[in-house]
Amino acid sequence: MDKISGHKSAVQYLYHPVEPFDRRMLDVGDGHEVYVEQSGNPRGAPVIVLHGGPGGGCSPAMRRYFDPEIYRIILFDQRGCGRSKPHASVEANTTWHLVDDIELIRKTLGVERWIVFGGSWGATLALIYGITHPRRCTHLVLRGVFTMTQAELDWFYGGGAGRFWPETWARFEELIPENERGDMIAAYHKRLFSGDHHVEVRHAKAWSAWENALATVRSSGVGGDSPADYARAFARLENHYFTNAGFLEHDGWIKANMARLTDVPGTIVQGRYDMICPPATAYDLSNAWPGSRLHMIPVAGHALSEPGISAELVRVMDGLRRA
Repeated sequence: MDKISGHKSAVQYLYHPVEPFDRRMLDVGDGHEVYVEQSGNPRGAPVIVLHGGPGGGCSPAMRRYFDPEIYRIILFDQRGCGRSKPHASVEANTTWHLVDDIELIRKTLGVERWIVFGGSWGATLALIYGITHPRRCTHLVLRGVFTMTQAELDWFYGGGAGRFWPETWARFEELIPENERGDMIAAYHKRLFSGDHHVEVRHAKAWSAWENALATVRSSGVGGDSPADYARAFARLENHYFTNAGFLEHDGWIKANMARLTDVPGTIVQGRYDMICPPATAYDLSNAWPGSRLHMIPVAGHALSEPGISAELVRVMDGLRRA
């Protein structure tokens, strides 16, 4: 293992990066192909990694939380993002399509049961997949929990988080006329799907910058300038899913169905100062899930790269390999 540089106040260790032994494009139907890769030990304990967003895509860094001698590490780009095609497409792109895609990946790769590892939206998707297919999950490992409720969306897009970051929120609002600011998701939806590429990219960058600016506990409040193609896919897919309340049957669907996870153990790693997905959600989820254990990281925000969160996730996965 090698030390991650760039943060003097914490020492954390991730596994050396490993190259995939298998990369493929998988036809999942509906005109979509998703990118799938495998790395680590081909005969190891399988773990599937669900990235955030929706629309974030997977990255090589996501392989580094798992001992490559022990784990068979499976990553994929969800519909419409990363290397999956068509890019930034919301057609035939719902939560239930993604659940079916995960099952198709499992069957295609010949996996019977696996650990499901996901953060933020990836945690949402992991919970929904686990509720739908509990017998296929040996353990859920979740980070920065989001359960797709209206209260969570109102917090982040209705001004709640903006009370802590008023200058950053003002930059997010300034592209929207005052008479539309009562529903920022709808206002951005109108522009992200305008059909004018320049307008879509401009608003996609602002949407992405708002979220990126609040990701870490030591943020300066500036979200940076994401590449146009990435920002457009990320913003369009997030907005599409949030506009449709995650395509769930009713608000609070995940918590209402937690009994389905009675026999599935889980570990939740949550940043105490997560401004995107406040820790109350993780706390409530852990109380509704007797088989779970909550690890609250004292000085951490939302991002997977937060030193305390990364260190804890490595410890969790190392512990599971010995279980």
